[in-house]
Amino acid sequence: MTALATIAGMLPLAFAWGAGSQMLQPLAIAVIGGILISMVLSLVITPAVHYYLSHEEMRVEELSPAQS
Repeated sequence: MTALATIAGMLPLAFAWGAGSQMLQPLAIAVIGGILISMVLSLVITPAVHYYLSHEEMRVEELSPAQS
């Protein structure tokens, strides 16, 4: 929610609406891009990697002989 609020707050600067916003437009675009990339990484890529790695460990444990 905070990331979406930050993006919404940066949109007027990114579209260069208002006085003096042309100077800050590149900064706003960079901030929006960074936040979008971090959201995708944290919400999609990280859980997918965790799911893949946890299933690899399960397969290795299932194939190993029982220890006494």
